Amino acid sequence: MSTQGPCHLYAIANQKGGVGKTTTTVNLAASLVATKKQVLLVDLDPQGNATMGSGINKNELELSVYDVLVGEATAKEALVDSEEGGYSVLPANGDLTAAEVEMLSLDQKERRLQSALESLKDEFDYILVDCPPSLNMLTLNALVACEGVIIPMQCEYYALEGLSALISTINQIQSALNPELQIEGILRTMYDPRNSLTNDVSAQLADFFGDKLYRTCVPRNVRLAEAPSFGQPVLVYDRQSKGAIAYLALAGELIRRNEISQRESAEA
Repeated sequence: MSTQGPCHLYAIANQKGGVGKTTTTVNLAASLVATKKQVLLVDLDPQGNATMGSGINKNELELSVYDVLVGEATAKEALVDSEEGGYSVLPANGDLTAAEVEMLSLDQKERRLQSALESLKDEFDYILVDCPPSLNMLTLNALVACEGVIIPMQCEYYALEGLSALISTINQIQSALNPELQIEGILRTMYDPRNSLTNDVSAQLADFFGDKLYRTCVPRNVRLAEAPSFGQPVLVYDRQSKGAIAYLALAGELIRRNEISQRESAEA
């Protein structure tokens, strides 16, 4: 399995829960596969929702990302295929909670994920990391390993407050541990254009982030909410749904941005 061009690594992060991080990771992975990309989804959340949402039973794993982070298995050994989504998964379950504590005493504790993924970069076009809803050692590992952060957020008042804390964390990691780290984009989720607060917050985001704000908005969508209980990305569950169409559009936007920046760096 070989890929065309460089591997892009993105953390899907926001320390606020319930903003659509896992939904975005699973559905963006499946949408990138639909455009013929080789994709790896890394589940870094002890709840294992991205694993389950990819049709993989987290309670029956022989190896998980926990074993990889504590050095008991290689990333390659722990990979599982998502038959539903067509991508590979580095799966997670509750064991990952213990990794938080165990990693504190390990060498290079904030670079465990980075070194684990090094050997896989040649096999994938995209590696997407689903982060837990807090800025802990697992999220830190994701932000050190990745080149960009995709931030899903709802257009509501408190979301903006949480966003500034996340941005200052990203800036700190950039200066101390990972100079490559950038905000790749801000994704508006559970979007309802009929709501005036949604429109106000949306306008503020556009002013502040400019072209970092994805044009794609993910609407509130029943099919999108139902799909995980069937262990399927929404693209498989209901390809015609508004949620599926939105994530395909997001994948297209992401690919186009990468093609433009590759062209620009080639010309520079």
